[in-house]
Amino acid sequence: MSQRFMLNETSYHGHGAILNIVPEIQSRGFKSILVCSDASLVKFGVTTKVTSLLDEAKIEYHLYSDIKPNPTIENVLDGVKACKKAKADAIVAIGGGSSMDTAKAIGIIINNPEFADVRSLEGVAPTKKPCLPIIAVPTTAGTAAEVTINYVITDVERKRKFVCVDVHDMPIIAVVDPDMMASMPKSLKAFTGMDALTHAIEGYTTRAAWEMSDMFHIKAIELIAKNLRAAVNGDDKALENMALAQYVAGMGFSNVGLGIDHAMAHTLSAYYDVPHGKACAMLLPISMEFNKETTGEKYREIARVFGVKDVDNMTQEEYRDAAINAVKKLSQDVGIPTVCEEIKVSDLDSLATDALNDACYPGNPREATHTQVVELFKKIM
Repeated sequence: MSQRFMLNETSYHGHGAILNIVPEIQSRGFKSILVCSDASLVKFGVTTKVTSLLDEAKIEYHLYSDIKPNPTIENVLDGVKACKKAKADAIVAIGGGSSMDTAKAIGIIINNPEFADVRSLEGVAPTKKPCLPIIAVPTTAGTAAEVTINYVITDVERKRKFVCVDVHDMPIIAVVDPDMMASMPKSLKAFTGMDALTHAIEGYTTRAAWEMSDMFHIKAIELIAKNLRAAVNGDDKALENMALAQYVAGMGFSNVGLGIDHAMAHTLSAYYDVPHGKACAMLLPISMEFNKETTGEKYREIARVFGVKDVDNMTQEEYRDAAINAVKKLSQDVGIPTVCEEIKVSDLDSLATDALNDACYPGNPREATHTQVVELFKKIM
Protein backbone atom coordinates (compact mmCIF):
# COMPACT_ATOMS: atom_id res chain seq x y z
CA MET A 1 0.00 0.00 0.00
CA SER A 2 1.35 3.44 -0.91
CA GLN A 3 1.50 6.34 1.57
CA ARG A 4 0.99 10.00 0.65
CA PHE A 5 2.93 12.69 2.51
CA MET A 6 2.42 16.41 1.86
CA LEU A 7 4.49 19.35 3.14
CA ASN A 8 4.90 23.05 2.42
CA GLU A 9 6.64 24.12 -0.74
CA THR A 10 8.87 26.42 1.34
CA SER A 11 9.30 27.22 5.03
CA TYR A 12 11.46 29.68 6.96
CA HIS A 13 12.36 29.24 10.62
CA GLY A 14 14.03 31.30 13.33
CA HIS A 15 14.38 34.90 14.44
CA GLY A 16 13.98 37.32 11.55
CA ALA A 17 12.22 34.80 9.31
CA ILE A 18 9.58 37.41 8.41
CA LEU A 19 12.23 39.30 6.44
CA ASN A 20 11.78 36.66 3.74
CA ILE A 21 8.15 37.61 3.09
CA VAL A 22 8.79 40.60 0.83
CA PRO A 23 11.39 38.82 -1.37
CA GLU A 24 9.01 35.88 -1.77
CA ILE A 25 6.13 38.16 -2.78
CA GLN A 26 8.34 40.02 -5.24
CA SER A 27 9.93 36.94 -6.77
CA ARG A 28 6.52 35.35 -7.33
CA GLY A 29 5.10 38.48 -8.91
CA PHE A 30 2.16 38.97 -6.57
CA LYS A 31 0.61 42.42 -7.07
CA SER A 32 -2.13 42.74 -4.44
CA ILE A 33 -2.15 41.03 -1.04
CA LEU A 34 -5.05 40.30 1.29
CA VAL A 35 -3.64 40.35 4.83
CA CYS A 36 -5.76 38.16 7.13
CA SER A 37 -5.24 38.81 10.83
CA ASP A 38 -7.43 39.14 13.89
CA ALA A 39 -8.34 42.43 15.52
CA SER A 40 -6.35 41.87 18.72
CA LEU A 41 -3.12 41.27 16.79
CA VAL A 42 -3.75 44.45 14.84
CA LYS A 43 -4.49 46.38 18.06
CA PHE A 44 -1.31 45.26 19.80
CA GLY A 45 0.98 45.86 16.84
CA VAL A 46 1.82 42.25 16.02
CA THR A 47 0.35 42.43 12.52
CA THR A 48 2.29 45.65 11.94
CA LYS A 49 5.58 43.74 12.15
CA VAL A 50 4.68 42.30 8.75
CA THR A 51 2.62 45.09 7.20
CA SER A 52 5.40 47.60 7.89
CA LEU A 53 7.66 45.47 5.69
CA LEU A 54 5.01 45.57 2.96
CA ASP A 55 4.75 49.35 3.38
CA GLU A 56 8.51 49.79 3.04
CA ALA A 57 8.53 47.68 -0.13
CA LYS A 58 5.50 49.58 -1.49
CA ILE A 59 3.55 46.35 -1.88
CA GLU A 60 -0.19 46.92 -2.18
CA TYR A 61 -2.21 45.17 0.51
CA HIS A 62 -5.66 45.24 2.09
CA LEU A 63 -6.26 44.24 5.71
CA TYR A 64 -9.11 41.94 6.71
CA SER A 65 -9.31 41.47 10.49
CA ASP A 66 -12.93 40.59 11.27
CA ILE A 67 -11.98 37.12 12.48
CA LYS A 68 -13.16 35.47 15.69
CA PRO A 69 -10.97 33.10 17.79
CA ASN A 70 -13.20 30.27 16.54
CA PRO A 71 -13.75 31.57 12.97
CA THR A 72 -17.29 31.44 11.65
CA ILE A 73 -18.98 30.94 8.30
CA GLU A 74 -19.76 34.67 8.34
CA ASN A 75 -16.08 35.50 8.86
CA VAL A 76 -15.20 33.46 5.79
CA LEU A 77 -17.91 35.00 3.61
CA ASP A 78 -16.91 38.53 4.64
CA GLY A 79 -13.29 37.62 3.88
CA VAL A 80 -14.22 36.39 0.41
CA LYS A 81 -15.90 39.76 -0.27
CA ALA A 82 -12.81 41.61 1.01
CA CYS A 83 -10.53 39.47 -1.15
CA LYS A 84 -12.58 40.12 -4.30
CA LYS A 85 -12.75 43.86 -3.55
CA ALA A 86 -8.97 43.96 -3.15
CA LYS A 87 -8.48 41.92 -6.34
CA ALA A 88 -5.88 40.03 -4.32
CA ASP A 89 -3.71 37.45 -6.02
CA ALA A 90 -2.22 36.16 -2.75
CA ILE A 91 -2.98 36.07 0.98
CA VAL A 92 -0.67 36.71 3.92
CA ALA A 93 -2.25 35.08 6.99
CA ILE A 94 -0.93 36.41 10.30
CA GLY A 95 -2.15 34.84 13.51
CA GLY A 96 -3.05 31.58 15.17
CA GLY A 97 -5.24 28.90 13.72
CA SER A 98 -8.18 31.30 13.42
CA SER A 99 -6.49 33.61 10.91
CA MET A 100 -4.89 30.80 8.95
CA ASP A 101 -8.05 28.67 8.84
CA THR A 102 -10.06 31.67 7.63
CA ALA A 103 -7.44 32.40 4.97
CA LYS A 104 -7.57 28.79 3.74
CA ALA A 105 -11.34 28.87 3.36
CA ILE A 106 -11.21 32.24 1.60
CA GLY A 107 -8.47 31.06 -0.75
CA ILE A 108 -10.33 27.86 -1.61
CA ILE A 109 -13.60 29.64 -2.39
CA ILE A 110 -11.90 32.32 -4.50
CA ASN A 111 -10.38 29.71 -6.81
CA ASN A 112 -13.26 27.20 -6.51
CA PRO A 113 -16.38 29.39 -6.59
CA GLU A 114 -18.66 26.37 -6.87
CA PHE A 115 -17.94 25.92 -3.12
CA ALA A 116 -19.22 29.38 -2.19
CA ASP A 117 -21.50 27.69 0.37
CA VAL A 118 -18.94 27.32 3.16
CA ARG A 119 -20.72 24.27 4.57
CA SER A 120 -20.00 22.44 1.30
CA LEU A 121 -16.31 22.39 2.27
CA GLU A 122 -16.85 20.07 5.23
CA GLY A 123 -14.97 16.80 5.19
CA VAL A 124 -12.94 16.03 2.08
CA ALA A 125 -14.39 18.45 -0.47
CA PRO A 126 -13.66 17.60 -4.13
CA THR A 127 -12.15 20.96 -5.02
CA LYS A 128 -10.29 21.09 -8.31
CA LYS A 129 -7.90 24.02 -8.01
CA PRO A 130 -5.27 25.04 -5.43
CA CYS A 131 -6.40 27.90 -3.24
CA LEU A 132 -5.16 31.43 -3.72
CA PRO A 133 -1.45 31.32 -2.73
CA ILE A 134 -1.06 31.73 1.05
CA ILE A 135 1.98 32.87 3.02
CA ALA A 136 1.24 31.78 6.59
CA VAL A 137 2.84 33.54 9.56
CA PRO A 138 1.89 31.89 12.88
CA THR A 139 1.77 34.01 16.04
CA THR A 140 1.19 31.06 18.38
CA ALA A 141 3.23 27.92 18.94
CA GLY A 142 0.48 25.36 18.67
CA THR A 143 -1.90 24.98 15.74
CA ALA A 144 0.60 24.27 12.93
CA ALA A 145 -2.06 25.44 10.45
CA GLU A 146 0.78 26.81 8.34
CA VAL A 147 1.81 23.28 7.34
CA THR A 148 -1.45 21.32 7.37
CA ILE A 149 -4.15 20.48 4.85
CA ASN A 150 -6.84 21.00 7.50
CA TYR A 151 -8.93 23.90 8.68
CA VAL A 152 -11.88 24.24 11.05
CA ILE A 153 -14.87 26.56 10.74
CA THR A 154 -17.65 27.19 13.28
CA ASP A 155 -21.27 26.94 12.20
CA VAL A 156 -22.87 29.25 14.78
CA GLU A 157 -26.41 28.57 13.60
CA ARG A 158 -26.06 24.82 14.11
CA LYS A 159 -23.74 25.04 17.15
CA ARG A 160 -21.02 22.90 15.66
CA LYS A 161 -17.51 23.03 14.28
CA PHE A 162 -16.73 21.28 11.04
CA VAL A 163 -13.34 20.08 9.86
CA CYS A 164 -12.27 20.57 6.24
CA VAL A 165 -9.50 18.43 4.79
CA ASP A 166 -8.29 19.59 1.39
CA VAL A 167 -4.98 18.99 -0.37
CA HIS A 168 -5.55 22.29 -2.18
CA ASP A 169 -5.53 24.49 0.95
CA MET A 170 -1.95 24.15 2.19
CA PRO A 171 -0.02 27.45 2.36
CA ILE A 172 2.77 27.58 -0.18
CA ILE A 173 5.07 29.31 2.33
CA ALA A 174 5.29 29.00 6.12
CA VAL A 175 7.18 31.69 8.03
CA VAL A 176 7.77 30.41 11.57
CA ASP A 177 9.36 33.35 13.38
CA PRO A 178 9.45 33.20 17.21
CA ASP A 179 9.56 37.01 17.28
CA MET A 180 5.94 36.93 16.08
CA MET A 181 5.04 34.78 19.10
CA ALA A 182 6.82 36.72 21.82
CA SER A 183 3.78 38.76 22.87
CA MET A 184 1.63 35.73 23.69
CA PRO A 185 0.30 35.86 27.27
CA LYS A 186 1.38 33.06 29.56
CA SER A 187 -1.96 31.25 29.38
CA LEU A 188 -1.97 31.28 25.57
CA LYS A 189 1.55 29.85 25.46
CA ALA A 190 0.32 27.03 27.72
CA PHE A 191 -2.89 26.34 25.78
CA THR A 192 -1.28 26.41 22.34
CA GLY A 193 1.73 24.41 23.52
CA MET A 194 -0.52 21.69 24.89
CA ASP A 195 -2.49 21.77 21.63
CA ALA A 196 0.78 21.00 19.84
CA LEU A 197 1.43 18.15 22.28
CA THR A 198 -2.07 16.81 21.60
CA HIS A 199 -1.35 16.92 17.86
CA ALA A 200 1.87 15.01 18.40
CA ILE A 201 0.48 12.34 20.72
CA GLU A 202 -2.74 11.78 18.77
CA GLY A 203 -0.81 11.73 15.49
CA TYR A 204 1.68 9.25 16.98
CA THR A 205 -1.10 6.85 18.04
CA THR A 206 -3.70 7.35 15.30
CA ARG A 207 -4.80 4.43 13.13
CA ALA A 208 -2.94 5.80 10.10
CA ALA A 209 0.41 6.37 11.86
CA TRP A 210 3.47 4.90 10.17
CA GLU A 211 7.25 5.21 10.30
CA MET A 212 7.57 8.62 8.65
CA SER A 213 4.84 10.28 10.67
CA ASP A 214 6.17 8.63 13.85
CA MET A 215 9.54 10.26 13.22
CA PHE A 216 7.99 13.73 13.29
CA HIS A 217 5.66 13.09 16.19
CA ILE A 218 8.12 11.60 18.64
CA LYS A 219 10.56 14.47 18.00
CA ALA A 220 7.78 16.99 18.54
CA ILE A 221 6.81 15.31 21.83
CA GLU A 222 10.44 15.44 22.97
CA LEU A 223 10.82 19.14 22.10
CA ILE A 224 7.59 20.04 23.88
CA ALA A 225 8.43 17.99 26.98
CA LYS A 226 11.78 19.77 27.24
CA ASN A 227 10.69 23.31 26.38
CA LEU A 228 7.05 24.10 27.17
CA ARG A 229 7.53 24.92 30.85
CA ALA A 230 10.37 27.33 30.12
CA ALA A 231 8.57 28.85 27.14
CA VAL A 232 5.51 29.60 29.25
CA ASN A 233 7.78 31.33 31.76
CA GLY A 234 9.33 33.58 29.12
CA ASP A 235 12.49 31.79 27.99
CA ASP A 236 13.27 32.98 24.47
CA LYS A 237 15.19 29.90 23.30
CA ALA A 238 12.49 27.60 24.66
CA LEU A 239 9.85 29.56 22.74
CA GLU A 240 11.91 29.19 19.56
CA ASN A 241 12.04 25.43 20.19
CA MET A 242 8.28 25.36 20.73
CA ALA A 243 7.78 27.17 17.42
CA LEU A 244 9.73 24.38 15.76
CA ALA A 245 7.99 21.63 17.76
CA GLN A 246 4.49 22.68 16.76
CA TYR A 247 5.52 22.86 13.09
CA VAL A 248 7.12 19.40 13.24
CA ALA A 249 3.96 17.99 14.85
CA GLY A 250 1.93 19.57 12.05
CA MET A 251 4.09 17.90 9.41
CA GLY A 252 2.99 14.59 10.89
CA PHE A 253 -0.65 14.87 11.90
CA SER A 254 -1.67 16.69 8.72
CA ASN A 255 -0.88 13.48 6.88
CA VAL A 256 -2.25 10.85 9.28
CA GLY A 257 -5.05 12.52 11.23
CA LEU A 258 -5.94 12.88 14.90
CA GLY A 259 -8.41 11.26 17.29
CA ILE A 260 -11.05 11.50 19.97
CA ASP A 261 -9.41 14.33 21.92
CA HIS A 262 -9.75 16.73 18.99
CA ALA A 263 -13.22 15.43 18.17
CA MET A 264 -14.38 16.25 21.70
CA ALA A 265 -12.47 19.55 21.83
CA HIS A 266 -14.16 20.75 18.66
CA THR A 267 -17.58 20.23 20.24
CA LEU A 268 -16.61 22.14 23.39
CA SER A 269 -15.48 25.08 21.27
CA ALA A 270 -18.63 24.99 19.16
CA TYR A 271 -21.03 24.81 22.12
CA TYR A 272 -19.30 27.08 24.62
CA ASP A 273 -16.60 28.96 22.67
CA VAL A 274 -13.91 27.29 24.82
CA PRO A 275 -10.45 28.09 23.38
CA HIS A 276 -9.37 25.14 21.26
CA GLY A 277 -5.99 24.62 22.93
CA LYS A 278 -7.53 24.74 26.39
CA ALA A 279 -10.12 22.13 25.43
CA CYS A 280 -7.50 19.82 23.92
CA ALA A 281 -5.25 20.17 26.96
CA MET A 282 -7.96 19.33 29.48
CA LEU A 283 -8.90 16.23 27.51
CA LEU A 284 -5.40 14.94 26.71
CA PRO A 285 -4.67 12.78 29.81
CA ILE A 286 -8.27 11.50 29.72
CA SER A 287 -8.09 10.49 26.06
CA MET A 288 -4.66 8.91 26.61
CA GLU A 289 -6.10 6.81 29.42
CA PHE A 290 -9.01 5.75 27.23
CA ASN A 291 -6.72 4.76 24.34
CA LYS A 292 -3.83 3.18 26.22
CA GLU A 293 -4.79 -0.46 25.59
CA THR A 294 -4.59 0.08 21.82
CA THR A 295 -1.21 1.82 21.58
CA GLY A 296 1.24 -1.06 21.62
CA GLU A 297 4.64 0.08 22.89
CA LYS A 298 4.26 3.73 21.91
CA TYR A 299 3.59 5.02 25.42
CA ARG A 300 7.00 3.67 26.43
CA GLU A 301 8.61 5.95 23.85
CA ILE A 302 6.48 8.88 25.03
CA ALA A 303 7.59 8.22 28.60
CA ARG A 304 11.21 7.96 27.44
CA VAL A 305 11.28 11.35 25.69
CA PHE A 306 9.59 12.90 28.73
CA GLY A 307 12.65 11.82 30.70
CA VAL A 308 11.10 8.96 32.66
CA LYS A 309 13.93 6.72 33.93
CA ASP A 310 14.29 2.98 33.45
CA VAL A 311 11.33 2.58 31.11
CA ASP A 312 12.82 -0.53 29.53
CA ASN A 313 12.48 -2.37 32.82
CA MET A 314 8.82 -1.39 33.30
CA THR A 315 5.83 -3.54 32.56
CA GLN A 316 3.50 -2.41 29.81
CA GLU A 317 1.01 -1.13 32.38
CA GLU A 318 3.77 0.75 34.22
CA TYR A 319 5.16 2.59 31.20
CA ARG A 320 1.71 3.44 29.92
CA ASP A 321 0.81 4.96 33.29
CA ALA A 322 4.20 6.72 33.37
CA ALA A 323 3.50 8.40 30.02
CA ILE A 324 0.06 9.56 31.13
CA ASN A 325 1.40 10.83 34.44
CA ALA A 326 4.20 12.74 32.70
CA VAL A 327 1.62 14.52 30.52
CA LYS A 328 -0.55 15.24 33.58
CA LYS A 329 2.46 16.75 35.38
CA LEU A 330 3.36 18.99 32.43
CA SER A 331 -0.26 20.08 32.15
CA GLN A 332 -0.37 20.92 35.85
CA ASP A 333 2.96 22.77 35.73
CA VAL A 334 1.80 25.11 32.94
CA GLY A 335 -1.54 25.84 34.59
CA ILE A 336 -4.04 23.87 32.54
CA PRO A 337 -7.41 23.61 34.35
CA THR A 338 -8.91 20.18 34.93
CA VAL A 339 -12.54 21.32 34.94
CA CYS A 340 -14.60 22.84 32.13
CA GLU A 341 -17.23 24.77 34.03
CA GLU A 342 -19.21 25.56 30.89
CA ILE A 343 -20.40 21.98 30.29
CA LYS A 344 -24.10 21.47 30.96
CA VAL A 345 -25.53 18.07 31.90
CA SER A 346 -28.37 18.69 29.45
CA ASP A 347 -25.84 18.97 26.60
CA LEU A 348 -23.95 15.74 27.26
CA ASP A 349 -25.87 13.57 24.80
CA SER A 350 -25.53 16.13 22.02
CA LEU A 351 -21.85 16.70 22.79
CA ALA A 352 -21.14 12.97 22.53
CA THR A 353 -23.12 12.64 19.29
CA ASP A 354 -21.29 15.54 17.68
CA ALA A 355 -17.89 14.28 18.84
CA LEU A 356 -18.52 10.86 17.30
CA ASN A 357 -19.52 12.57 14.03
CA ASP A 358 -16.44 14.82 13.98
CA ALA A 359 -13.95 14.25 11.15
CA CYS A 360 -11.13 13.61 13.64
CA TYR A 361 -12.83 10.73 15.45
CA PRO A 362 -12.29 7.96 12.83
CA GLY A 363 -8.53 8.20 13.34
CA ASN A 364 -8.80 7.24 17.00
CA PRO A 365 -7.09 3.90 17.73
CA ARG A 366 -9.99 2.69 19.90
CA GLU A 367 -13.67 2.60 19.04
CA ALA A 368 -15.88 4.49 21.48
CA THR A 369 -19.56 4.13 22.26
CA HIS A 370 -21.88 7.08 22.82
CA THR A 371 -22.04 6.20 26.52
CA GLN A 372 -18.26 6.10 26.81
CA VAL A 373 -17.89 9.55 25.24
CA VAL A 374 -20.48 10.95 27.65
CA GLU A 375 -18.41 9.52 30.51
CA LEU A 376 -15.24 11.09 29.11
CA PHE A 377 -16.91 14.51 29.05
CA LYS A 378 -18.07 13.97 32.64
CA LYS A 379 -14.44 13.59 33.72
CA ILE A 380 -13.84 17.31 33.10
CA MET A 381 -17.12 18.56 34.60
